[in-house]
Amino acid sequence: MGPTASGKSDLGIRLARELDGEVVNYDSVQIYRGFDVGSAKTPPGERQGVPHHLLDVRDAGEPFSAGEYARLGREVLGEIAARGKTPVIVGGTGFYLRALLEGLFDGPSRDEELRARLERKGAAHLHRLLARLDPESAGRIHPHDEPKLVRALEVRILEGQPLKRVLRRGVEPLTGFTVTKLLLDPPRDALYARIERRTEAMFDAGLEQEVCDLLAAGAPRDAWAFGALGYRQALALVEGRMSREEAIADTARSTRNYAKRQLTWFRNQEPEALRLPGFGGDADIQRRALDLVQ
Repeated sequence: MGPTASGKSDLGIRLARELDGEVVNYDSVQIYRGFDVGSAKTPPGERQGVPHHLLDVRDAGEPFSAGEYARLGREVLGEIAARGKTPVIVGGTGFYLRALLEGLFDGPSRDEELRARLERKGAAHLHRLLARLDPESAGRIHPHDEPKLVRALEVRILEGQPLKRVLRRGVEPLTGFTVTKLLLDPPRDALYARIERRTEAMFDAGLEQEVCDLLAAGAPRDAWAFGALGYRQALALVEGRMSREEAIADTARSTRNYAKRQLTWFRNQEPEALRLPGFGGDADIQRRALDLVQ
């Protein structure tokens, strides 16, 4: 676990090589085909022979939920274990990880008509509405996190009770595995400097062209993955709504804020995680991680 740009992929590959393992992705953007540069997806040639799973399993216009991720992920974990290998789960989407390891609550199915009405309101209005109907959930969900606001309101309206009460139902944790959780937590200033460098490198590596190619291949402009960091700004650049300099600056700023939220999530939701105070590509951190796992 860890914030974006903390070197999770590097550490995951090293652990997999040392432990005769295979990597299982839990990054919600890397799930999608063609979203490579902006999601920092490890190219096949740099995976050092380590099998990777749950990359490129959906096209841009296809929906994908945490529930689907948990189902597919548990199937993959079982297949890896059956081969006598060690699963190394790598990513930054905390909700996917929780769904995989702890299971999801038995909540109501998606109501597309209700969702469409809610999504027209905008995040600020949704957060105010949730604050009236379910103050505790409103306090835990970021005011700009529209997907979570929509789901919390959907549950509150359809179930007639707060999300926390519904969350207690039907959760089935993962069984058959012993889980060791490692949290990369590099110094904040160093992380932010790396985010700045990586953002510029992504645009230099062709993020704008990648977006053009995806659109030319038929990816809808309102595809969920185009709302992800980097892709949102690159799409604005392609459409003439941002200059290149503005797109890079906005991506870096938003990514710094996202990294801070990721660390807050992992520290609060995964208190038993073993903290590694550095980057996943550092040799000392890799040795320490391997010692902890062994």
